[in-house]
Amino acid sequence: MGELRPGTFARLFAEVNAASNLKVRKVLTAVALVVERQAKVNASNGSHKWGTPSPASPGTGPAVISGTLRRSITHSPTVWKGIGWEVKVGTAVGFMPPYGKNKTPANKYGYYLEVAGLRNGDTYPFLKPAAEFGMRVAAPALWASEFSRGWPHA
Repeated sequence: MGELRPGTFARLFAEVNAASNLKVRKVLTAVALVVERQAKVNASNGSHKWGTPSPASPGTGPAVISGTLRRSITHSPTVWKGIGWEVKVGTAVGFMPPYGKNKTPANKYGYYLEVAGLRNGDTYPFLKPAAEFGMRVAAPALWASEFSRGWPHA
């Protein structure tokens, strides 16, 4: 074994850091896709016409009326924010239902369903259960899969 040249450790740690950053970004993007997909499933708890009673039960995800809420669920690009990677999953702005005279945008309606509750106070969460599934089930599996392969130069 030969002598290490100056800067060898710094170069190796920089390579390890770069490789791990790429893997973390890949895993977070995959988790966001899983959460988005699960939120769309959760926001499809039966269906009914506008103005008729929902077949969904309070505490479960909402039923589909027009599909606008489900179509509005998306994720942001995975970006570096100085101290780590960030990706967001939620309802996008600009989606409007095709029914009703006082239309509520899908992002506000999603908030009412998820957190604030409807007029009667009932909530129909779809994002939080999807995020919990993503973090409890998908993230550990995706993390183990990505990081069990070793480093690119190993």
